[in-house]
Amino acid sequence: GLPAALPALPLELTVLYNSLLFTVGASDSAIKGEAEGIRQALLRVLEACGACGEDLGTEELWQKVLQEVTVEELQAPLHRLGVLQAAWWLAAGCLGSVAGLFQLLSPAEEPGRSHCSEGQNELLSLIRAWQVPPEGASLPLAQSAMDLKEILCTSAAFLQGLQELEAGNFPTALSLLQEAAGGFCSKKILAQIYTCLGCCAQRMGKPQTALQHLKQALRVDFQCLSALSHAAAVYHDLGETDAELQALTLLYEALGENPPAAASSTPYFLMQTELLVHTPLLTSLLRHHHPSELKYLLAQRCLQDGRVADAAEHYLDLLSLLQEGLQQQVPLDGSSTLPRIPEVFLEAASALEQAGRHQDAINICEEVISRTTDLIPRVLQVEERLEQLECSLPGAERAGELLSQKRESLCCLAWRAAGYLHQGWAWAKLGKSKEAVTQFSREHLKDAVFRCVCLSVTENLQAEVEVLQKIRMLSLIGRGVQFLELKRHKEALLDFQHSLQISPGDPAAASYLVQALWKLNRKQEAAAQWQKLSQSSPGEDGQQPGQGRPLPLYLVSCLEQVMLPHSEHLARSIQDYLGTAAQDTSS
Repeated sequence: GLPAALPALPLELTVLYNSLLFTVGASDSAIKGEAEGIRQALLRVLEACGACGEDLGTEELWQKVLQEVTVEELQAPLHRLGVLQAAWWLAAGCLGSVAGLFQLLSPAEEPGRSHCSEGQNELLSLIRAWQVPPEGASLPLAQSAMDLKEILCTSAAFLQGLQELEAGNFPTALSLLQEAAGGFCSKKILAQIYTCLGCCAQRMGKPQTALQHLKQALRVDFQCLSALSHAAAVYHDLGETDAELQALTLLYEALGENPPAAASSTPYFLMQTELLVHTPLLTSLLRHHHPSELKYLLAQRCLQDGRVADAAEHYLDLLSLLQEGLQQQVPLDGSSTLPRIPEVFLEAASALEQAGRHQDAINICEEVISRTTDLIPRVLQVEERLEQLECSLPGAERAGELLSQKRESLCCLAWRAAGYLHQGWAWAKLGKSKEAVTQFSREHLKDAVFRCVCLSVTENLQAEVEVLQKIRMLSLIGRGVQFLELKRHKEALLDFQHSLQISPGDPAAASYLVQALWKLNRKQEAAAQWQKLSQSSPGEDGQQPGQGRPLPLYLVSCLEQVMLPHSEHLARSIQDYLGTAAQDTSS
């Protein structure tokens, strides 16, 4: 409450400088909001000089003070306080304000001030051009202005590098991040910068360079687990599965031994780069996976690579983790990379089935079936009426709710159908064709299936319906195969014909149709179908035109199982038949 006195202001400004630094250092959290006290201090400086600036914003206030206050004793304290103000603005991402402030702190007539050279970053040039004021002997400083300058240079380069990386300007981002890596920072921040350099190089299509940066990040700080996570992603892009799995395994073990919160830092400075650079992109790049997410990645990669025994063990470990409680195993912010839990169970069943553990696969599928059955309505209609509701308000909100409900019901329906499908193949592998036929037939008795796939649907639900149609097609082929095993060839033929109605041109269904016709001694029809199949383009995979969506992972093994074995023998028989028929015709 005392009036501003010019002789006391240097001490007052220095006390405020130290106080702000101690407040920042004690909080140990990212700087947010305005620097408490700086505006009031500037107003007191103007008051002592016989001026006022109550109606000015913070930037205009700084401009007025630095241009009008010429008292020599106030220059050093004001410059130091200005650098703190720049730190707050930098933390808020106000780079233009920071540049404007340093232009005021480094007038053009000073010998240390030079215009930005071509190819140099303007903000970094302005910060470097600022002449650090000499420190007086009256009161010690909590942190020197020179240290603050170096930290601001590193932080500005790091922050701008992240902005350019997010904007897709990768060469500029690479240059700025390399500038930051050569700056003044802790080992923790240096490892983060190298991690960002690795991500930038990866997006530039330079995987080997990316790996070099990520390895450097781990050498600087072995607890920078995000670097190991990105290295696994680079190895995945390179197709180096062994290295990818090794990185994921190390990451999983490291998470169990060293919590990320214990990462190394440098506590010697109150103001650090850690407190100034905090963007959503950096948070995303440095995000730590939960153990359950890593275990799922290990299981998924093993299953995709055909390492079914390892995949089965990883999936069982994952299911054990999930039993401890879902909230403890996945992030609460919705950023989890885990798929829906029923899909995890179905992928586990697929892995167990391929590993020869058929009864375990049956049991896991039963869990999915029992949990989803009560969630499926007795009659599920997918109507185009939703599109009409979306055109009006408040109908749009209601339409969104209905769409979400129908999508969830379709997903539950698909999961249950996939459970029956996997059970059917598991029983078939156990040599029990009758039990397999029963499971393959289960979904075809449900009215909801026929109703939802026969009606025209909105584009928003097309993906879910396509998955369900694929499951129905695979179930029909599976049941038809078992009918062939049971010598019930006519019933097998009907199933193969029906599957082709669902997915016209599917090579597996067409191949089995040829086999069924051949076994029924309808050789002329079989030969005609075989010729039609042989003339189809090699790239056809059974997908309908415009249907380019990949299959869910839990269905891939089922698609592989319906491929006709020993088709070469059948092809030779048909060729012999066609040759004989041609001879008979010519004679």
